[in-house]
Amino acid sequence: MGESKTLPKYFCRNCENPLALGEESHLQKICDFYGASGAAFMFSHAMNVVVGPKIGRKLLTGSYVVADVMCSKCGEKLGWKYVETFNLKQRYKEGMFVIEKLKLTKKY
Repeated sequence: MGESKTLPKYFCRNCENPLALGEESHLQKICDFYGASGAAFMFSHAMNVVVGPKIGRKLLTGSYVVADVMCSKCGEKLGWKYVETFNLKQRYKEGMFVIEKLKLTKKY
């Protein structure tokens, strides 16, 4: 049988730049994370993004060091990357990307 390729499934709504692969969406339910514009997905990997400088930010689940994430093609702010947490129960988030649903388009 042929080799299956994983293709990008999530794209920037503004410019259609590919951002994440299809199998990434299983990580968290969409309603588990919220950004400035509402519901968001959490991904272990993101592509074609620019990660901004680290900043301290108080979020719903505690204090974190995060970095804003922007589309590398159009500059649209998409969400953030968790850099560091000070709560042991939240450590699984370190290195993860949160991208707001309204900033994405999904292609099958």
